[in-house]
Amino acid sequence: MKHHCVWALCASFYILHSTLFIAPCAAKIELPDIVGDNMVLQQQTDAHLWGTAVPGATVAAKADWLSSAVMAKADNDGRWQLTLQTPAAEKRDHQITLSENGREQLTLSRVLIGEVWFASGQSNMEMPIEGFWNCPVNQSNEVIATSAQNPWMRLAMVEKNGQTKRQETCKGRWLVPSPSTTGRMSATAYFFAQMLQQALDVPVGVIVSAWGGSKVEGWLPEEIVSTYDDIDIEKEQREGWNGQWWHYYTPVIMYNGMLWPLRHYTIRGFLWYQGESNVGKDQTYPQRLATMARTWRRDFGGTAEQLPFYLVEVAPYGDEDPWLSQPRFRECQHRAAELIGNSGVICTNDLVAPYERHQIHPAEKRQVGYRLAYMALNRTYGMKQIACDAPEYDHMKVMGREVEVFFRYAEQGLSPWEDIVGFEVAGADGQFVPAQARLNESNKSVIVSAAEVETPTAVRYCFKSFQPGNLKNARGLPVVPFRSDRTK
Repeated sequence: MKHHCVWALCASFYILHSTLFIAPCAAKIELPDIVGDNMVLQQQTDAHLWGTAVPGATVAAKADWLSSAVMAKADNDGRWQLTLQTPAAEKRDHQITLSENGREQLTLSRVLIGEVWFASGQSNMEMPIEGFWNCPVNQSNEVIATSAQNPWMRLAMVEKNGQTKRQETCKGRWLVPSPSTTGRMSATAYFFAQMLQQALDVPVGVIVSAWGGSKVEGWLPEEIVSTYDDIDIEKEQREGWNGQWWHYYTPVIMYNGMLWPLRHYTIRGFLWYQGESNVGKDQTYPQRLATMARTWRRDFGGTAEQLPFYLVEVAPYGDEDPWLSQPRFRECQHRAAELIGNSGVICTNDLVAPYERHQIHPAEKRQVGYRLAYMALNRTYGMKQIACDAPEYDHMKVMGREVEVFFRYAEQGLSPWEDIVGFEVAGADGQFVPAQARLNESNKSVIVSAAEVETPTAVRYCFKSFQPGNLKNARGLPVVPFRSDRTK
């Protein structure tokens, strides 16, 4: 009995000692949320996978489309990263098996190969199909009910994650459209993916990392924002944290917590729907947004203009003010696109209802997403037969009491022929008054006049906080609001 107890004690010690010894070798591979089941990998490129493992361990990834495994060694902190060469897109599920030091650890299932985009901004990008804050999305019930018909789409909704220091992980898993998941998906991103998937006939994934109310400075790194004279990062971060959550105006925190952790993911391009919180800052916004785009392209492994960056124009909203803050800001969004390069802005002037003057979240998100997709299809995928450029003011010609206005991107003419709304003209006194407008079908131009103005000197179209227009080109794209008297 005595010998049996001694043996048991020794055996217990041996088992405990052995367990303690081998425990570090039994650690599992850890992956960020964005690398997981249902993810979409960018086709015909080097797609990145990354995570953590035991320091010094060899991580192997075996993809069912490759003949051999791809290896990577974890560094002293346990971090590893590898790349998988992806084939051309096809509508089928794939599988990737990851192992550490030859021991199988986990399998990634229902992986798609296709087109991947990164969507960001503030609440109008975040706005889910089910709507929020007493603000609906048009046809949301129908979209949710029929969403399972889109099996080759995936969306990853990144959770808000404000951080003062750069993070390596954030929460946000890939979701497959279905009545149980679709209501939580970004409406703009969903409709973008839907149109892109149907047009290209390949799987499409969109990573949505957005925070309602955020300023552009929230999506920039500290080393850049610290150079801006109008921002005190330390003060704003101190005031922005209330002990439970961050104020959405706080600079840098979105970049650290919601952009930087995703930088390894291989994408095709960016979608940006933001600006409302920077209205009134049209002197600084274009350059700062261009800086942000350049920074993001660098972070995601691109060059200065390699990854496309497509913007959404801020929709008509609010009461009029003498500074014309809203229309001037929309103007500066177009200037930003020029600075960014490989960029473009979709116009949303026609996508609001009269009752939405004080509702900053317009219900029409389908056409926002579709117009972004048209721009991507035309400019990124070379489908030039798909129109994406809204008509823009080119020049005007004064003819007595009338002004003839000419446009770019209206080669097939304009519509409607009558009852055109949104035009104003001014005389030498610079006072703008509502004007009548009609088409000149032969010149594909618009004739504008007002009884009160004998000699017009300038013309404006929908250059107000809230003035939806109805003038469009033959492809249904709205004329971009403008002022002929713009001096800079």
